[in-house]
Amino acid sequence: MQKSFPPTAILRHRRENLKKCSLSGLETRSDLLFFTYPQDPLPDLSHYLLLKVGAPPLSEADCERGLFLIDGTWRLAAVMEKQLPWALEARSLPVSYRTAYPRRQTDCPDPESGLASVEALFIAHLLLGRPTHGLLDHYYWKDTFLKEFIPVRG
Repeated sequence: MQKSFPPTAILRHRRENLKKCSLSGLETRSDLLFFTYPQDPLPDLSHYLLLKVGAPPLSEADCERGLFLIDGTWRLAAVMEKQLPWALEARSLPVSYRTAYPRRQTDCPDPESGLASVEALFIAHLLLGRPTHGLLDHYYWKDTFLKEFIPVRG
């Protein structure tokens, strides 16, 4: 019997280019809830963890909590976070993970550790023991990411 987890909530900016969005194709999954900023009202996610660069690391102790991802450019994500109706406890991913996404943004606080949203989602689900099957199926750089950018786990 598979364990039940809270669905992962994703707030995507309305100006996010869906042709380039790494999360495109995942909108119909039952374990993911997509909301569009600023149109969609959010349910109470105050008990969720915000996935954010620079926060304390995500750990197995967090496995019962829901995850909240903000999907947009770095600049837009900062604005979106400030607009949340609650302050969320934040967690980050280990810095050893590197993106396969060819980043062109200049406003990224740490381009080397910034991950594509789908990469961050995959790693977070992996670390928390949640299903990862199919998360990378629509990701163009899936093979490169899995081959070169996931550190060997011992």
